[in-house]
Amino acid sequence: MTWVKICGTTNLEDALTAVEAGADAVGFVFYEKSPRNVTVEAAREIVEKLPERVEKVGVFVGVSPTVADTSKRAGLTVAQIYVHTQPALTDEYLTQLPCRVIPAISLGAIGEDELCGFRVSQKVREHVVATLIDSGNSERPGGTGGHFDWQAMADPARYAGMNLVVAGGLTPENVGEAMGILKPWGVDVVSGVEARPGKKDPEKVRAFVRAVRQMDRRNA
Repeated sequence: MTWVKICGTTNLEDALTAVEAGADAVGFVFYEKSPRNVTVEAAREIVEKLPERVEKVGVFVGVSPTVADTSKRAGLTVAQIYVHTQPALTDEYLTQLPCRVIPAISLGAIGEDELCGFRVSQKVREHVVATLIDSGNSERPGGTGGHFDWQAMADPARYAGMNLVVAGGLTPENVGEAMGILKPWGVDVVSGVEARPGKKDPEKVRAFVRAVRQMDRRNA
């Protein structure tokens, strides 16, 4: 089944709604410029109350020592990292993280071993969950509410054998179309299931997961 992440979580109620709806992962944004930014303490309190089976994903912008520290303190299982400038994500950096990683790309090009500033060798691929493609830019890495050109990114050869997670502008109404075009390993939603920035609409969350599972059954 397609991996589903409900991101931009700021409170326990929304996190539990995502779990109850059947999401595989809950995301927390550690980016001060985001209206969905949470503290390490707030994220940890939520994480401690989530089932073990659910991935706890921290969203970061830039490679820094604080990613490892925050991931450990918050109890994260995955660090989703947007990189637009140097330094790049290296083998050494990856092995220092206490969790696995999702390189996040805002409409970047993907080469054989280069993921928009991330250089990932074969020996550390086991630390990489997937590659996330988003509709953001250097000023606003994600959470734009708009989607990229799915048809233009539909060639699986672009992802160098990595699992693909699609983000950016997904909603309960269009996630099936995105899945049909891109055949992703996972999907990631923020604004498409919100009542307002930082607060989820429970019915939209349930409708999103339901739409993904309906498409899964159709493609089975």
